[in-house]
Amino acid sequence: MVPKLGVIGGGVMGEAILSRLLAQGRYGPESVLVSEPGAERRRALEAQYGVRVTADNAAAAQAGVLLLAIKPQVFGAVAAQLGAELDAPQRSHLSNQLVVSILAGTSLQTLQLAFAQQPIIRAMPNTPALVGAGCTAIAPGPYAQPEHLETARQLFGAIGSVVEVPESLMDAVTGLSGSGPAYVALMVEALADGGVLAGLPRAIAQKLALETVLGTAELLKQTGQHPAQLKDQVTSPGGTTIAGVSALEQGGFRAAVMNAVRAAWQRSRELGQSPGDRSKKQ
Repeated sequence: MVPKLGVIGGGVMGEAILSRLLAQGRYGPESVLVSEPGAERRRALEAQYGVRVTADNAAAAQAGVLLLAIKPQVFGAVAAQLGAELDAPQRSHLSNQLVVSILAGTSLQTLQLAFAQQPIIRAMPNTPALVGAGCTAIAPGPYAQPEHLETARQLFGAIGSVVEVPESLMDAVTGLSGSGPAYVALMVEALADGGVLAGLPRAIAQKLALETVLGTAELLKQTGQHPAQLKDQVTSPGGTTIAGVSALEQGGFRAAVMNAVRAAWQRSRELGQSPGDRSKKQ
């Protein structure tokens, strides 16, 4: 039986997407084939989700939709293996196959060289996908049609929200939403430390910090308010909040966050360059 969905790579993000797709009934376990090199990992995925598993990438690569969830550094080897093991008749059969890649820093051009004239969607999910609260940016390749974009939206809609961007903005997406969970985690930690500094027990400070960030994000999302509006609503003249905001401004808080996004964006661009491009700059 040819699988409807083939997944190459059974790691954390691949499992997150798979588990949500199965839970929402978008695919049945019998229609999914996961290729994973680790025997223990294969057994765990098969036992947990009832999907078929294999160590043969070429078998998974014959699915109607192929999800690449491997590490970027092994893509070349995987692509070479698929090229060697799939013969011409199989390649012809797969001409309408949709390839979806979540490989960081791997361009559509690189992907297209491995999957010539096939529709490809490049995607950048983030770690909140593990709890169904992710945000994924998708960028279509030159052969992707509206129906392929819709399939990608359904795939990543299972793990959160989806936005479409041109590929030229994928490095910016990486710097903001891809790396952003780390910035937010640092902020939660800093808020909790501030609570402890002011005398709160660690457990209570941690809970208050986490719920404050979570609640504020939900409030902004539901109301559609600009963050500045919400900030103004809670900063009364001569009050406690404006004193805290003043301290943040003196510490360069906003500039630091903006610079963090910019630094991650620049690093993503560097990682996405070919070795030859990088050597020209050295």
